[in-house]
Amino acid sequence: MLTLMGLAGAAMAQDAAVLCRSWRDRLSLAPRRRASTAPRRSQSFDELTAYTGIQKHRAIAARFQFSDPFYQCHAPSRTPYIVVEGRTLLNFSAYDYLGLNGHPAVSAAAQAAIAQYGTSVSASRIVAGEIDLHRELEAALSAHYRTEAALTFVSGHATNVSTIAALTEPGDLILHDELSHNSILVGAKLSGARVLAFRHNDLTSLQRLLERERAHHKNVLIVVEGLYSMDGDMPDLRALIDLKRRYGAWLMVDEAHAFGVLGHTGHGIAEAAGVDPGEVDIWMGTLSKALAACGGYICGAEALIEVLRFRASGQVYSVGMSPPLAAAALAALKIARAEPERVARLQANGRLFLSEARRLGLDTATCQGYAICPVMVGDIVSAGRVTDRMLARGIYVLPIIYPAVPLKAARLRFFLTSEHTPEQICEALRITAEEVKAS
Repeated sequence: MLTLMGLAGAAMAQDAAVLCRSWRDRLSLAPRRRASTAPRRSQSFDELTAYTGIQKHRAIAARFQFSDPFYQCHAPSRTPYIVVEGRTLLNFSAYDYLGLNGHPAVSAAAQAAIAQYGTSVSASRIVAGEIDLHRELEAALSAHYRTEAALTFVSGHATNVSTIAALTEPGDLILHDELSHNSILVGAKLSGARVLAFRHNDLTSLQRLLERERAHHKNVLIVVEGLYSMDGDMPDLRALIDLKRRYGAWLMVDEAHAFGVLGHTGHGIAEAAGVDPGEVDIWMGTLSKALAACGGYICGAEALIEVLRFRASGQVYSVGMSPPLAAAALAALKIARAEPERVARLQANGRLFLSEARRLGLDTATCQGYAICPVMVGDIVSAGRVTDRMLARGIYVLPIIYPAVPLKAARLRFFLTSEHTPEQICEALRITAEEVKAS
């Protein structure tokens, strides 16, 4: 038996050797790909498509003789004015919806925080960067939305990216409005989930996607904005809540531009729609608009916040929020709640702007008359020329052009604040109408 096994083993070894030689012979006879004589190199930065695209925009501006309106440096200013190149202009390009940037109580809170903590917490919160101001701000935000917990981030953009990417994964489905902010799109892409867009504020389009796709995915996340930053319109929150219940989905509402703007007291879209905030699974917002600071937040269930505290990359791997920013936001939140007349002034200004713009024949698209109102001008050349002439006449309002909006949907985007007067709004619109007509 041993001899037979030995012979068999020898035969197998011999066959293997022959097979190996056969493959070596074949490989030696196979034509070899010649190595490139010139090593490949990465493009220089001025060859990148992104750079050449920027230069094309500037070439258009030069050819049609209008200036580049972006990244202009301004001097210290107070809402509703801005000082650019020594000129004081009426400003319609600031997010300071409730006029709290520079408010004495907000500035004093920031200065006190610097005196106590310095300007940085110097570490991520998960290790050694958490201070009581973070917890106080989160408790106040949670109370505002009547949720179990809240979590703040150093960036509004990172809030959406990190939250969506942390909560969803391959096998899940994300359904978002086609006009959703870039931060929502980036977070969805990073998640690995299937991502589909529905038509802007078209819940029939959303329902069709839910009917077709829901059964094929574990978790479904519907993402909308409380007030859309390019068009100034809002979704039907009641209908969205009904859909998310029927199809067993999560609903996330981005309130970046809705907080302090919508609702009788500025609570947001839940107050405007007359619904319980608890019907929404995930509330997102920013601190850089009505709250005169910088950063973002998520409000929701304790379990949701716990997941984000340990899984959201923009939280775990980022330094904690700067103490003066946390203090400023907390002070601004207290003032906003104590002085609802600011919200009333802002909403009155929005209604006035919309009615007067329509009376003058300006195209405001789907704007609903809140803090954001576009005036459509058509293309980049018209937008650039009108912007230049508006600046010359003392009105600071910037254009939104492709690729932020469709190619033929360039617009002037007006941000309104509680500090604009009716006279200022009417004068700005009179000038706008004249210049749009002239273009």
